[in-house]
Formats: sequence, C-alpha cells, structure tokens
Amino acid sequence: MELGRVLERVPLAPATATTVVCVLLTAWLLYQFLRQDEEKAVDFTVAAPEQCTPGWKGKTLDEPTIKVDGSTAIQCYAPATGEFLGFVNPTTPDGIDRVVEKASKAQVEWAKTSFSQRRRVLKTLLKFLFDNQEPIARAACLDSGKTRVDAVLGEILVTAEKLKWTIDHGERALKPEGRPTSLLMFYKKNEVRYEPLGVVAASVSWNYPFHNLVGPIISALFSGNAIVVKGSEQTAWSSAYYINIVRSALAACGHDYNLVHSIACWPQTAGYLTSHPGISHLTFIGSKPVAHEIAKDAAKSLTPVCVELGGKDAAIVLDDPSGRPETPEEIHRVCSTLMRGVFQSTGQNCIGIERIVAMPQAYHRLTSLMKDRVTRLRLGNELEAGIAGEGVDVGAMISSSSFSRLENLINDAVAQGAKLVVGGRRYEHPKYPKGHYFEPTMLIDVTPNMRIAQEELFAPVCLFMRAESAEHATQIANSTIYGLGCSIFGPVSRSDAKRQLEKAAKDVKAGMVALNDFAVFYMVQLPFGGVKGSGYGRFAGEEGLRSLCNVKSVCADRFAPIYMTTIPEKLDYPMGKSGWHMGRGIVEVGYGESWTRRWQGIRNMLR
Repeated sequence: MELGRVLERVPLAPATATTVVCVLLTAWLLYQFLRQDEEKAVDFTVAAPEQCTPGWKGKTLDEPTIKVDGSTAIQCYAPATGEFLGFVNPTTPDGIDRVVEKASKAQVEWAKTSFSQRRRVLKTLLKFLFDNQEPIARAACLDSGKTRVDAVLGEILVTAEKLKWTIDHGERALKPEGRPTSLLMFYKKNEVRYEPLGVVAASVSWNYPFHNLVGPIISALFSGNAIVVKGSEQTAWSSAYYINIVRSALAACGHDYNLVHSIACWPQTAGYLTSHPGISHLTFIGSKPVAHEIAKDAAKSLTPVCVELGGKDAAIVLDDPSGRPETPEEIHRVCSTLMRGVFQSTGQNCIGIERIVAMPQAYHRLTSLMKDRVTRLRLGNELEAGIAGEGVDVGAMISSSSFSRLENLINDAVAQGAKLVVGGRRYEHPKYPKGHYFEPTMLIDVTPNMRIAQEELFAPVCLFMRAESAEHATQIANSTIYGLGCSIFGPVSRSDAKRQLEKAAKDVKAGMVALNDFAVFYMVQLPFGGVKGSGYGRFAGEEGLRSLCNVKSVCADRFAPIYMTTIPEKLDYPMGKSGWHMGRGIVEVGYGESWTRRWQGIRNMLR
C-alpha cells in the first residue's frame, strides 16, 4: 500500500519541477523588467552650437592661430577653413581649486550610488549619442578638421562601444572578487574590493575631441569617481559643448553635474592641475616630452599616472611560407585596411599605421595598388563639400606647425635613397587658402636608419619598408623607441602560415596587436596602452576601470565566532624558550614540500 502511494506520486515530480522552473523564470523575467525600467534612459536636450548648423559660414581669420597678441583668451577656429569659432577663457589656478573642490563634494554622494544608477546615466548618454550623431560629428569636424566619416568612426562608434561595454560588463569588473586561501588560513575568506579613489583627472589630446574627452568620463563615473578633464587648447571650443552633454545627462538622472568638469588652460597652468593634491589618479594622452613634465608634477603629490604617448605603429604584411601569392581579393582587403589605418583622421591617430613593413611578394603588389589609391585621395572641408555633392577623403590637419618638419624628414629620406611616389609637401587648397592641409604622401624603400622611420609623424604619410623574412619584418617593427600597437597581416590557410602569424605576434614588442586587421583591440575594449616609449599603464577594459579604484584587500573570519585566530601559548608575549620550535613547526606544517616535512613540523610544534 505504501509503495503504491509512492508510485502514485512519482509522475507528479516532473510537473512539480516544471512548475518550480516556470516560477523561477517568471521571477527572473520580472526582475529584469523592473531593473530595465529602473535603468531606463532619460530624454534630455542640449542645444548644439550654431556653428553646427549645415551651411554655417563664419569669418575667416587672416592668421588662424589659437594665440592672440595682447589677450590670454584661446582663439578657436576651424583648421579646415580658418573660420573663427569663438573665444574660450583659460582656467586659472584658482579656478582649478574651485573645480576640484566642487567635484570632491559631489563625489561623496556619487560613491554611494548603485551600479544600476550608474548604468542609467550611461544609457542616457548612449541614447543621446544615437539621437544627436550629426551635431556631435559636426562639432568634431569643425574643431579638428576631420571628415564626418572619420568622426563617426573615430568619435561616435568608439564612444558607443565604450558606453555599451561598460553598461554590459562594468559591474562584473568592479564587483568584489573572492581570492583563494592557504592551509594555515583555511578559516579565512579573502576578498578584493574595488572602491572609488575620489577625484581623478585626465589630460587628453586634440585628435579625437569628443571621444578623448568622454572616454575617461565614462570610466570615472562608473567606478564611482568624479573627474576633471583638461582638453587641448586646440579643441577647447567643442569641449564646452561636449562636457555640457555629460553634465546634462547627470542632471536629467537626478545627480550633481559637478561630478564632471572640463577645463582649458595654457601649458604654464596645466602643471597646477597635474600636481594638485586633490587629484587621486591622472590619465595623460599626449607626447613623450610633455609626459616627462606630467610625471614630475604628479610625483609632487604621489599621484599615480597612466600615460599613453602615441607611437610609430607598424603594419607587418607576411608572404605565404609556401610562396603562394595572395589572391586579388585577399590583397585588396589588406590594401583597404592599410589605407584606413594610415589616412584615418589625416594620419593624426596615436594607433595609426606609420610604417608598412612588407615581405617581397606583398611589397611589390601593395606598393602598386597603394600608389593609385593615394594619388586619388581628395583633400578638403567635407562639411561644405558634402553639401555641394563633392567628395572628400582626407581632411585638414590641426595646425601647420609640423609642416616644415614633415617636409624636411621626407627630403632627408629621399636623399638617403627612399623614393617619393606621391605628395610630400604642404598643400595650398584653392578653396580654403587659410586651411591646414598636407598632401597625402607615399614613400617606398624606406630603411630603419632614416629619421622618418624612427620619428612619429602624425600626418597623412605612408611609408613602405621592405623585409626579407618574417623575422626581419618583426626586427624592423621593433627598431623604434615606441611600442604602442601593431597590425600583422598574413595567410591563415595552413598550419605553417598560422604558426608564422602567431610567432610574429609573439615577437613584436607592442602593447596591442591586431591579426589581419587594424586597431580592433579598441573595439572590444581590451586594455589600451603600450610599452617602451609609448608609455605605461592601461585604460579601457577591466584593467582600465580597476586602475581608477583603490584595490582594497579584505580578510575576514569564515567561521566566526566559532573559530577565530588565537595566538598559541608558546608564541604569546612574553614567550618561553619553545617559541622558536613552535614558529618553525608552523612554517613546516603550512608549507612543507612533503608529508614527511609536515610531520616534522607537527613534532616541532609539540616540543
């Protein structure tokens, strides 16, 4: 009878299990719905500058320059046309003090926010970004001279990626992390916590005025910090618009907009920020000479620094080990990627390709293809040309200050045996005579001993260097003081080709490597940074978020109050003569390499 009752119940078990699963699934879906509603993006508006209106025309300056005689103001202008954008008053040391104080006060409450509240702010920013791509891109183009395609790829796309990655994965990166224990500490539970530092700062370059400003802000806010960003004087005009977007997003979500500040100042004032005792961490993006001064300033208050100093990135192109030539489709794909890597943002890209190091077959085919493409590149102001239906591939450079140096480097290389195939000098644009343009340039037969192969150009200049083998190619790639990024192209159709590609990736001295692609490590938010003269530290990814935190180690009792640390009588002060034997025994029991050693430890403890 009892067995019958049991059997009667058996068929109900699957139904009961199904019911439990359904209830749990419903509860999870309800939780996700409520969480999503709690984190729902808030709509807000920020008026774009009038200069971002299509068809806007401004006064063209006679001498476009950011410095004006008799004034301390920063004169902002469009490098593509020389049109005046406005004046920005530089921040003074007193102003920096006030900004840091406001940020510090706002951060106290922000540090108490949940990850859900922080995600809501980022989702609000992301939605605004989607809805306002045109004015954001136009502001970047006006202030830096780039084209809208370069703006959408280098400003909007990468910022959207950083926002989305942080929204999806930031909490996991910053959650408390359990760590293993040891035999002697078996009763302890160990944890690493990532807590906000307070007010952090970033001093960023002009080449990506939107992304370089907003990128550090995203990481700072999600890690619970306030932030002060010093943008470049060259792009002070757009920084005012962009920081207003972030501050408005914070206010729309009910938070203090004083969490974020953007300042512009002349170099003589910048040291006041980078040595400020109220700053807990500093990220610097710029040149090596300036980094030396930044490091000295930060050392005064022992502020940790992450420095990204650009580079002389190589694109290595390997031949098939079997000698098989690449198909037209393969070589076309590589050529297109190289063109983007070299000429995006007029070559003013810290991870831009500055050297193409190719083995014999690839060298011959690529130089022929690239010559035709570089020759056909069109220079100009894309904002105006787009309205007229004209095409522009390469925009203006930020200023003309580097033109003489570039021309000298190119002439020196030619004198030493390099061949100038296309370009090589500044360009007087017939429609924009006050704009800063340099001809898209291609040099072949460049060798490592030439200055142009060693110095960072930051310009629309394509250098070809011949390598006789895969080993020779990596040797050339490693021949500079820099080591930021590297692209390595090669066939992967067979195991020997894959091994060649992987060996090159291992041998190249760089902080980041993209195989058969260009710069995609940033599009998946891997840690960003370099080695050698390209700097130290990392931003982006888990490492970037955690670098803005106090990494706090916490060790607690697992079985409290049942079992807690008790000092053995033989080791308790004042100690007796047997304390040495007890201490020695503890070491042997905890770390002995064999059971014999551990037994010996027990005997010592009992002596």
